[in-house]
Amino acid sequence: MAEVVLETMAEGTALGTELLVESAGTGNWHVGNDMDDRARAALRRAGYDPDVHQARAYTGSWWDALGEHDLVVCLDRGHQQTIRSLTRGRMGDDRHEDRLVMLRAFDPASGGQVDVPDPYYGDDAGFDECLALIEAGCRGLIDSLLARQAG
Repeated sequence: MAEVVLETMAEGTALGTELLVESAGTGNWHVGNDMDDRARAALRRAGYDPDVHQARAYTGSWWDALGEHDLVVCLDRGHQQTIRSLTRGRMGDDRHEDRLVMLRAFDPASGGQVDVPDPYYGDDAGFDECLALIEAGCRGLIDSLLARQAG
């Protein structure tokens, strides 16, 4: 959902032509599957057009291809810790730690909450709530990226 939201929000901004968004899970249990039907439905209810999506897993090797402005945006602390471990295993140090960020850190109304709860075992309402948190974080992320680009 975050990939669709971030790409949609970036359209029409100075980031639209420069921003490449890719999503991945921290495990391989859904690799090759389409987006969850409930996630797709939540996106459609909110006016997004979810494109074809196939799940894939994050690997530490992604850091090899990162440029100086790239970020890895995590939705919860569990994801962040897994990615941190994979990265340390690949790179042997924490030199990319400043580019491993939490999505909700960009939401000024988050009240210090950093996790986007996983709605997978819940109902449609859980996906809608998750989407609202993702939207708020993505708005702040877009603002931050635009400021960084201008600055």
